[in-house]
Amino acid sequence: MDTEIQRNVASRRVAEAILEQLDICGVRRVYGVVGDAIFGLMDAISRQSAIRFVAVKHESVAALMASAEAKCTGNMGVCAAQAGPGLANLLNGLGAAFLDGVPVLAITGQVPGDKIGTRYKQYIHQQELVRAVTGFSELAVHPDAVMRSLTAAVRTAKTLETAAHLAIPADVWNLPTVVPPGKPASAIAGAPDTAQLEQILEVMRQAKRPMIMVGPKARPAAEAIGQLAEAWGSGIALGYGATGVMPDSAPLALGGLGEGGNPYLTGRFKQADAVLLIETDWWPDGQTPTEAIMIRIVGSQAKLATELPVAFSIVGDPALIAAYLAKELALKSGNAGWVRQLKQCKQTWAEMNEREGLTAVFPFHPSRIIRAIERSVAPDAVIAVDEGDSTLWFLRNFRARRQRILLSENWRTMGYGLPAALAAKCCLPQRQVVCITGDGGLAMVLADLLTAVRYRLNIVVIVLNNGSLQMERNKMTARGLNPEGTQVINPDFVKLAESCGWSACRVEEAEDLERLLRASLASSKPVLLDVPTAQAPYPDYPLS
Repeated sequence: MDTEIQRNVASRRVAEAILEQLDICGVRRVYGVVGDAIFGLMDAISRQSAIRFVAVKHESVAALMASAEAKCTGNMGVCAAQAGPGLANLLNGLGAAFLDGVPVLAITGQVPGDKIGTRYKQYIHQQELVRAVTGFSELAVHPDAVMRSLTAAVRTAKTLETAAHLAIPADVWNLPTVVPPGKPASAIAGAPDTAQLEQILEVMRQAKRPMIMVGPKARPAAEAIGQLAEAWGSGIALGYGATGVMPDSAPLALGGLGEGGNPYLTGRFKQADAVLLIETDWWPDGQTPTEAIMIRIVGSQAKLATELPVAFSIVGDPALIAAYLAKELALKSGNAGWVRQLKQCKQTWAEMNEREGLTAVFPFHPSRIIRAIERSVAPDAVIAVDEGDSTLWFLRNFRARRQRILLSENWRTMGYGLPAALAAKCCLPQRQVVCITGDGGLAMVLADLLTAVRYRLNIVVIVLNNGSLQMERNKMTARGLNPEGTQVINPDFVKLAESCGWSACRVEEAEDLERLLRASLASSKPVLLDVPTAQAPYPDYPLS
């Protein structure tokens, strides 16, 4: 090797090499909290401009933001933290990435190499700690091993769509490495098997009562799915969290199945004799057919890990496969009687949904709040929904156009909404970003109101404030239990937000709700709206 080239390569510190690799992978932000075990990484970040460090108040928020970024962009989200308690705080967000199947890389410091395995402060066996919520975790103790382990972590996160973790001792960051960065990993779906496609088409042609179920990751295939539904004479049901994948106005879009969905859909869905699942494993107990032939389309082999009673599974680009199936079924005559039943189901629910959204009480009924949001936000807005009772009301009543919805689909952690909204605004600064949260969920992450001000992220947070953990209260009451612990004590959210540099107000009059929402969405500052909310029991409440 040329001496000058060798000298330049050898002068690259581990931290610099890591950032170079992340840059090649398209990473533009690292979310985290500074600690002494990652000082070397922080110094390297400060000396370049390709990747920005977004400093938050709590590591859980950092990992949730990385997970939300992965959902917004389809690229890998990255978070970083201190050894010991820093990593422990990341676990909540890593769990969200792991169960929702999005690529996230967590980089943590570890104690110096000569202290590993001792009783040194903040030392813990990190790989044992994160095993349950990651698809990869490694400790790299040699500078040249770091890059190889990083390559493996990135490949695992992206191809398996999971959380990955890499730990690096505090004394390794500034050591030189000669290992160059590699090409970014990507998931390769491959072409679907044509013989299998023909088998699937034969089943679809024989179906008399077909249904399609779509998941959140089916968004890129939405147009083709709509065409397929028309050609097949099928209804389109939304899996949990898939609001916005299909516009509510689509003729055969029937809303969500199960939690937060169309209450009339279950009866129709259980009658299906063939179900096409596209990028979803949502199959709620008691609300699905027992005899239907199930066909599953996923974008990568890794997504077949979930066990479902399917007759056919096919891996490939869902948009291309749906378009192909629609073309092949174009001359098929659908079951006109079934289509009429589906459209009646849609119409019946549309009328009921409209009435719910007009409920006029104060404190505001949750349906009325959701209707006001629906009328106020832009068609391409990003809406981050926290976990709790407000989630179910949103999924039930929001009639999406093409908004992007972010929520904790499977991990379902409270406190998700604000971090997800912050990340969405970092990634998509030109879009409206709204956070819908309950008072309980917001209280978990209040410190990161300051993060919005620090980075000038003009999001809108709408707090459904009912003074309780309403979902838990409803479930306990429905089971005949005393709802102990479900009442909450809240701060004055308006004064607290204003003290953090936000604009904020409490909505006191019904006629002010939409006016204030629209004004907030036009603000150049982050805005919090405290909305007094009735303790309305959710209808048909799921007890599981």
